[in-house]
Amino acid sequence: MGLVALFLSCKNKKESIQINDEETTSLSSISFPSEKGSSLPYLFLDKDHLFLSWVTTKDSITSLFFSEYVEDTWLAPIKITSGTDWFVNWADFPKVAKNGKNLLANYLKMSDTTTYAYDIFVIQKQDKNEWFSPFKIHSDTTKTEHGFVSMLPFGEESFFITWLDGRNTKVENHGHEGGGAMTLRGAILSKDGILSEEQELDNRICDCCQTTAAITKNGPVVLYRDRSETEIRDIYIVRNVDGKWTEPKAIYNDNWEIFGCPVNGPSVAAVENTLAAAWFTGANNQAKVQVIFSKDNGETFLTPIQIDGGNPLGRVSIVMVDAENALVSWVEAFGEDAKVQVVKVNSSGKVSSPFVVTDFSRSRASGFPQMKLLNNSVYFAWTNVEDTTTNIKVASIHIDAL
Repeated sequence: MGLVALFLSCKNKKESIQINDEETTSLSSISFPSEKGSSLPYLFLDKDHLFLSWVTTKDSITSLFFSEYVEDTWLAPIKITSGTDWFVNWADFPKVAKNGKNLLANYLKMSDTTTYAYDIFVIQKQDKNEWFSPFKIHSDTTKTEHGFVSMLPFGEESFFITWLDGRNTKVENHGHEGGGAMTLRGAILSKDGILSEEQELDNRICDCCQTTAAITKNGPVVLYRDRSETEIRDIYIVRNVDGKWTEPKAIYNDNWEIFGCPVNGPSVAAVENTLAAAWFTGANNQAKVQVIFSKDNGETFLTPIQIDGGNPLGRVSIVMVDAENALVSWVEAFGEDAKVQVVKVNSSGKVSSPFVVTDFSRSRASGFPQMKLLNNSVYFAWTNVEDTTTNIKVASIHIDAL
């Protein structure tokens, strides 16, 4: 990775880094105000504003921060909350969402000494007011897993929120081999912290793969990894149409039979009537990253498009460029190393040559790379693993360079 140019602004330091074959194609590294020990970045948008949240752990205290990107500069970090009893996982970590003047954040809090017993807590803020007191988002009191939250602005002031809910997995009698299945739930959360329309969306899903959601013209859609009685774990969708949730349906039948969770969820994005999703599968012992388009808000889907280089690890992210094109990033393995790559995919099946965003650690500590598109600039964020510590890297590139 060679340095091509270095230039300074009065507020921020940028480096133009050459990591691809063509000299005209470069990535701008953006200085980011996090400290050592920071990890698990999460990029999110509110209209024309870009934000990033992350966590920092010192001793036994984990803190959640966020920052806004304004005029080529990340503003000073704002701490939302912190705790000593959080459950923070490389794949299941705190997130933040913004809807106008309203902010919403979530984190997982241990509910028992059992390893996998934790609840989802949310904390809200209106405009310049103080943060509300945190509260648990789900109604059950079981000492089970709850997590893998997706949150999106919904309407003028509310949020749509969906999560994995393990209330049915509790074993009441220790003589039993196991409880019920992990479920998917969703709800609407008002700016005042009032939860409504909470309901179960699927009664049997994969235990530890990320959820992903988008708001279409019909309403929210949620994609997730399902789990059949025969251990087929393909990507499914549920849609809210005219105020009612549809029955779960596969976006494509990979028929991936796996007796355990791959910890590799899908990513979805929507614009106009087009929905696009990216996901990882290992069906038939062949690792793939695939992309699929829908022209009717997720009711039906076109043929999947394979985009990887033959040895993908997954960890996908997708954004819509327009109604016909999407950008997809993923992690591709190269021997013992890995790289974050991105391609532009057209609904017709055309795929651009992969662009290498960065070298990347294959370890779980590196987490899931982030990607967002704003004003023709594509922004990336990832956890950089250095020896025994981590930090956060952020970079951008003009969309025309991809």
